[in-house]
Amino acid sequence: MKAQGGAAGLPIPAEGEPFWRRKPLEEMTSAEWESLCDGCARCCLNKLEEEETGVIHFTSVACTLLDGETCRCRDYDDRQAKVPDCVRLTPEDARSLPWLPPTCAYRLVAEGHDLYWWHPLVSGAAETVHQAGISVRGRITAWEHELAELQDLEDHLADWPGEAPEG
Repeated sequence: MKAQGGAAGLPIPAEGEPFWRRKPLEEMTSAEWESLCDGCARCCLNKLEEEETGVIHFTSVACTLLDGETCRCRDYDDRQAKVPDCVRLTPEDARSLPWLPPTCAYRLVAEGHDLYWWHPLVSGAAETVHQAGISVRGRITAWEHELAELQDLEDHLADWPGEAPEG
């Protein structure tokens, strides 16, 4: 239950509410921040940006470090040393990166939305993100190290990573 009367008429979260409803991203502990990742790995797919328009096109090509079954990084702690363009997400990034999927918990919380039912923090089970068909499990068509040319990414364009689930 939420009391009314917060800033700009927004509800004031009750004490017993989950941390993502009562804390801004900047106030989360490291453990809370990390737990927001639902393990979908959509952000680990390569994206193309049209220089003229800024339009983002998702692909089904995964980062070399991504484990396609677990949808987790194989070397999370050292990922930036091995993949220099890997983004270490910050609260500001969550508010500004146009390529974060609409299902991304960081983006949802930054925009003032709640988490989906399948998020492990809501469901209590890591597997629900896969059961709901949100993760990249079974949808990867190539890994970036397998492609000869950057242009080959265009052969793997996919709409689903940029779409929110229905319902």
